[in-house]
Amino acid sequence: MKVQSKITKVLQHMAHTHEQMARILDAERHVAVRMSQIVHDLPDADPDFGGFSGLVESSGQVNKNIIAYLNALADLEEAMAEGVGRVIKELNGQEEE
Repeated sequence: MKVQSKITKVLQHMAHTHEQMARILDAERHVAVRMSQIVHDLPDADPDFGGFSGLVESSGQVNKNIIAYLNALADLEEAMAEGVGRVIKELNGQEEE
């Protein structure tokens, strides 16, 4: 019974961690969506970005936000896989006992 209690606590902590990571990703998603809306609202012809260098800088910022969001998604997926792997190992160890 004690092993099951430990596993339950580990699962609770993992669930809380995943919930927090999901909240962070949701916040980053909102940033990415807002940046997308800003880009969509930009005029198609003769926009004034402060010249070519301003345009390149703005494009770079949008790309950085998208990349950060995708990296955060990858980190979440990796963390979830790691956590599930640990639980499976623990359960397999418990079955052998």
